[in-house]
Amino acid sequence: MKKAILPLLSSAVLIALDQLTKALARTHLADGPCVLIDGVFELRYTENRGAAFGILQDRQVFFIIITVIALAALVFLYLRIPREKRFLPLRVITVFIFSGAAGNLIDRALNGYVVDFMYISLIDFPVFNVADIYVSWSAVLALILILFKYKEDDFRRFKKSGS
Repeated sequence: MKKAILPLLSSAVLIALDQLTKALARTHLADGPCVLIDGVFELRYTENRGAAFGILQDRQVFFIIITVIALAALVFLYLRIPREKRFLPLRVITVFIFSGAAGNLIDRALNGYVVDFMYISLIDFPVFNVADIYVSWSAVLALILILFKYKEDDFRRFKKSGS
């Protein structure tokens, strides 16, 4: 149980930060966007009733079920990652992905949509939120680590681990 305190506390802080930024967006961006860098970046309140980039609109029950399954899989994976310093980046990445998924799950369960509010107008990128940043950047970092740092033998140790 002692080993679970830091990842649980970290995840709680990350989820709270995500929820706080979404609450601030609801409160302060309801009257319209706030341009931070003209033609580049703005804060714009939107309600995303779909998945990434707004696909699969109004399928909240489906997203909730998939997210709960993903969260369970992330917990299982986290528990299987060897507790050696070498694997610390993977444990941190798992906490960030879990937190991002949980943050958006909270929105879906409570509101029926996910609050998005950051918009990169320079490239007309879809509006996103802090939880999306956790998930997307962590996935990119995980891919880089898997491709360039860890070897096949490292992943065989996941089966034997769990301590």
